[in-house]
Amino acid sequence: GLMFYIAINSFVLNQRSLNLPLFAALSTIFMITIVGIIDDSLGWKIGLKQWHKPLLTIPAAVPMMAAGVGISIISLPLVGTIDLGLLYPLLIIPIGIVGASNGFNMLAGYNGLEAGMGVIILSAMSLYAYAMGDSWVAMIGISTIAALLAFLYFNWYPAKVFPGNTLTYMVGAIMACMAILGNMEKLALILFIPYYMDFILPLRAKMKTEAFGKVNEDGTLDQPYNKIYDVTHLFILIIKKIKRRVYEKDVTVGVILLEACIASVATITFLLLY
Repeated sequence: GLMFYIAINSFVLNQRSLNLPLFAALSTIFMITIVGIIDDSLGWKIGLKQWHKPLLTIPAAVPMMAAGVGISIISLPLVGTIDLGLLYPLLIIPIGIVGASNGFNMLAGYNGLEAGMGVIILSAMSLYAYAMGDSWVAMIGISTIAALLAFLYFNWYPAKVFPGNTLTYMVGAIMACMAILGNMEKLALILFIPYYMDFILPLRAKMKTEAFGKVNEDGTLDQPYNKIYDVTHLFILIIKKIKRRVYEKDVTVGVILLEACIASVATITFLLLY
């Protein structure tokens, strides 16, 4: 979809100025997707070690750093406007790309969860980009949303296909590139609130827990641990308070609805402010 958009821009609309940032984004996305493919190829139980993943995704930030994309001037509450200068391409861009690609990979493991979260987050970012006049950035999100919706049809419970790290790393990289190209880093940070929670919760167990619920013979889920170590564990607990039986799709819908609420409030607020 993006290559078709680039072709239309170049040969029909004669607008080649966008080709550099688009190709930089595609290069970054492609390189991070390769990391996901390697991780999946090694198998679920073997895979890459946790510290390997951020290290391997750092080089993928180079195309975006070299293309000179994004705006280095940021506004902070109580501080005012700050020009980060070279710190933006040398520090902020790699942190954003590595953080988003690895972070989006954390809240996963339930049928339809990764694709559903991707659709919600990318919809919010695409809407904001379009409203701000960055329709070309919105096209990146729209192309991905179309692919995710087609994938979600087969990935919804009971899933016939699974995303693996290949999809999660790729979608996370797309979100990071969109945030940088569309100057919407602050919106992206807010949209990732569930992922911060999913990073903080397992720290109490030194990251040695799993997100999966305890599956009963009738297909219902129980908390796998006595404490909450994952956002999905929290939703198993909450939903069980509302109704006695909790199924996998209940947890998926609950987490997606949480993200939809965050995305709606954040997007409307940013549109009103800017």
